[in-house]
Amino acid sequence: MDNQQNNGRNFIMSILEDISAALQQGRAPKVKEMVQQALDQGEDPKAVLEQGLLAGMSVVGEKFKNNEVFVPEVLIAARAMNAGVTILKPYLVQAGVESKGKAVIGTVKGDLHDIGKNLVKMMLEGKGLTVIDLGVDVSAEQFVQAAIENEADLICCSALLTTTMGEMKSVVELATEKGIRDKVKIMIGGAPITQSFCDSIGADCYTADAASAAEEALKFCVA
Repeated sequence: MDNQQNNGRNFIMSILEDISAALQQGRAPKVKEMVQQALDQGEDPKAVLEQGLLAGMSVVGEKFKNNEVFVPEVLIAARAMNAGVTILKPYLVQAGVESKGKAVIGTVKGDLHDIGKNLVKMMLEGKGLTVIDLGVDVSAEQFVQAAIENEADLICCSALLTTTMGEMKSVVELATEKGIRDKVKIMIGGAPITQSFCDSIGADCYTADAASAAEEALKFCVA
């Protein structure tokens, strides 16, 4: 019996590693198939999420940070992760698995660029956070209102144009005015943003890349 149990355990560990590997290769159909297989074998949905999908996305995030993979590979891996999460979601709900935190994300008013914002969103989801994506051209009012309605831990603002950076200051000011500043951390990023700009507007965090943004976001949520 013990042998059988051990063999079963080894099979499950191996399938979780296979899920992680297939995700890193961006093989969405394979990821879906193996997630279902692991669940059919009675694996804990939380383990499939954390040791399979999130573990794989974490490797992709690290490689992206080190310039070992680039935007297209990250997008393909994220698509594979989403395919696995679609299968997993009903099981996670049933098992009562909570997300690690909640972030509202968007590109600020006047700016229509979304590649950076989309990358950060994927990296945040890859850390197990729930992300409310407001899209592009998002006003300070929309950011703050969404944070209040969703009881978010984070507001993440992206900008690619120097002309739209000022909207980030408006987000910080409005969050203070609405009395949520002590509950919500404000993260900013994008090509023209710097640490000194972040400090000057009173935001909580600036990072230079999507993978670092996700790491910092997770720290805020579990702090």
